[in-house]
Amino acid sequence: MSPARRRASAATDPALRRPVAPMLAAPVDVVPEAPGLVHEPKWDGWRCVAFRESDGVYLQSRAGRNLTTYFPDITWAIRTRPPGMVLDGELIVWERGRTNFALLQRRVTAGRGLLRLVHDCPAHYVLFDLLVDAGGEVVLDLPPSERQARLEQLLVDAPAQLTLTPQTADMQQVSEWLLHWTVAAGIDGVVSKRLAGRYEPGRRGWWKFRTRIVTEAIVGGVTGGIRCPQTVLLGRFDRRGRLRYTGRSHPLTADQGAALAGLLSPPQLPRRGTVAHPWPQPLPASWSGRLDRPEPLPYVQVDPTVVAEIDADVAFENGRWRHRVRYARARSDLSVYEVPLLLGKEETYFGDLG
Repeated sequence: MSPARRRASAATDPALRRPVAPMLAAPVDVVPEAPGLVHEPKWDGWRCVAFRESDGVYLQSRAGRNLTTYFPDITWAIRTRPPGMVLDGELIVWERGRTNFALLQRRVTAGRGLLRLVHDCPAHYVLFDLLVDAGGEVVLDLPPSERQARLEQLLVDAPAQLTLTPQTADMQQVSEWLLHWTVAAGIDGVVSKRLAGRYEPGRRGWWKFRTRIVTEAIVGGVTGGIRCPQTVLLGRFDRRGRLRYTGRSHPLTADQGAALAGLLSPPQLPRRGTVAHPWPQPLPASWSGRLDRPEPLPYVQVDPTVVAEIDADVAFENGRWRHRVRYARARSDLSVYEVPLLLGKEETYFGDLG
C-alpha cells in the first residue's frame, strides 16, 4: 500500500478506529532466547493507546476506557507532537525513582484534587510502539525496527513526560534489569518481541516474563467452601497484630483443594470485645486494587491458623498483591507468627526474589 493510501485509510481502517485492541503478550515461565528477538522492561503501570487527533488527544486504556481527563499532563505533552499519529505505551508515575502504582490509581479518584496531584506526582508515558505515523500513515505492517525508528524520530525534542522504552537483544542486559531494576525501578518483568512481524491488534504475539517470589501468607478465607475450597484469600499480620487482607489466589487444583480442606476450620467464637473474623463479608470490591472494579466478593471465613506457601509477582503495593498469586501448598511446619509481617509503606516486604 502506498503512503498516500495508508494516510487515506487511517480514518476508516476498523483496526484503528477507537477503541483499538492493543497487541498483547502471552505469559511465559522463562525469558525466551532465540535469534531475532528483542527485549524490553515490563513497566508497572497502565497500558495506554494514545490518539493524537487533529483537535486534541484521546487516551484509551487496554480495556477501551477513556483515560483522557485523568492525565492532563500527558495530553499536553502529546499535543506537542504532530497530529494523526497513534501511539502505544505505558502510563506510569515515579516516586523517588521507582514506579508507584497507587499514585497512578489515585488519578481516577482524585476529583477536585486532580490538578494538585498532577503537580505533585506527574505521570510519564513510556512508549514502545507506533501504530499510525504523523499525518495518518498506518504502519502496522512495517517491521518493528522501522516502527521503532519512526517513533524515536517523533520523540525528538519531546517533553520529558514522553520517553522511549529501552530495548536490547543482550541477555546479560536482561539479567541486569531483572536483578536490579525490579526492586530499584519497579519494573515487574520483561516483554520479548520478534524483530520481524507486524503489529497485530488484540493478538498475543509477544511474550511476558514476570519476576516472581516464593513466600508465605495466612489463609483467612476461601471461595467455594471449607470442604471444597476453590480459591484462597490471604493475609498477613501488621505490627499491631491485626490480620490484613493481602490478596487472592488463582483457582486451586483438585488435589490442592482436597489437601487444604482437611486443615481448614470455621472462625473461633469471639471473646468479649473481639470479633470472630477481622475481614468484612463480602470482601469489598475496592480491595481488588484494579482500575475496573469487580463486584464485592462473597467468601467463607476460616480460622486464620493455616500458613500457605505462594508464588507471587512483585506487583505489591499498599499491602496487597494486585494480581492473583499461585497457591503452592500448606506449610504445616510453620506458625502464622513466622509469616513475614506486613510492614509500613517504606519497609514493605514481599519475600525473597527467586
